[in-house]
Amino acid sequence: MEKTLKVLHVETGQNLFGGPQQVAYLLPALRRLGVESILVCPPAAALGAEMRKQGFVVEEVACNGDLDLGFIWRLKSVIARHAPDVVHLHSRRGADVLGGIAARSAGVPALLSRRVDNPQSRLAVRLQYRLYAQVVAISDGIAEVLLAEGLPAEKLTVIRDAVDPIPWQTPTTREDFLKEFGLPENAKVIAVVAQLIERKGHRILFEALKRLLPSHPALHVLCFGQGKLEAQLKAEVNAAGWTGRVHFTGFRSDLPRWMGRFDVLAHPALKEGMGVSLLQASAAGVPVVASRVGGIPEAIIDGYNGLLVPSGDAAALAAALDRLLSDQALRQALGRAGPEQVARGFMAAGMAAAHLPLYARLARLQRRAQPAIR
Repeated sequence: MEKTLKVLHVETGQNLFGGPQQVAYLLPALRRLGVESILVCPPAAALGAEMRKQGFVVEEVACNGDLDLGFIWRLKSVIARHAPDVVHLHSRRGADVLGGIAARSAGVPALLSRRVDNPQSRLAVRLQYRLYAQVVAISDGIAEVLLAEGLPAEKLTVIRDAVDPIPWQTPTTREDFLKEFGLPENAKVIAVVAQLIERKGHRILFEALKRLLPSHPALHVLCFGQGKLEAQLKAEVNAAGWTGRVHFTGFRSDLPRWMGRFDVLAHPALKEGMGVSLLQASAAGVPVVASRVGGIPEAIIDGYNGLLVPSGDAAALAAALDRLLSDQALRQALGRAGPEQVARGFMAAGMAAAHLPLYARLARLQRRAQPAIR
């Protein structure tokens, strides 16, 4: 009888969005395929609480960033205790390099999920990526960056992010939506679901608003998320006189209730590995206007489930948003295509099935008694 695959997953994010949300999708789907998963996460992480509720073994290990060298020894201790076939490193913050060192020193092959398209030097790639037996890029866009930086093609696999569409397909009533966010009955709503950080492009949207507001007097913008630019972005909105038009909602765990009531989701990112909020919007039947960068064109097909514009081009963004806000039939057509796009290539079952042969191959490496580095 073939041995059950055992995978130890390392995710150091605290909140349940982005990478941690993908892990939350992946582990139950892997369990249905017979894979045993153990999760390593920081104390009090939202992902840990969620996975523990679902019956997974969760090891809480403190990780204080890329310079926390003690994380290597703490993680190595967990690896020794559970003896996994593979260590799957999901996040960048402390988990990629330090986690790779821990796995390698324990003699267990490591797989790294690369979620961002930020460039690295060829030297950095050559040094860092030798820690990993395999690298998974979550989009073709990220894969192209890695190949251009010198990562060997045989070491790279593309497995796209996923979304569970069901929670996004039963929105609340429009009346409850308007009441929750203090919006007038005639409001048209553009939403942004992204961290409040520079590369998500909120300022590009604000520049576009200068062109949109005169012709769309009922327009309101909801900014879902948190981040280090929050105070600055709020100050810019106040200075522009948009306090009653642009609403900062913070991070909302109940986002599935509201997503289906947006008229348009805007995602003017300057860089983006994939953009899970785009998949969530598509699952909810909401058309998307987004930048043509990174992995976004894999999630949003221009003219099918959304519109794509050049990154950083506020005029083009304004024109695309104006087109959708002015054309209800087009909004509805693009929205109807969204669930079809998700079902075609962005489901958790498919994501898990694509990982399975990688785990099996790496487990065979481990079982050939690869010597540990002391």
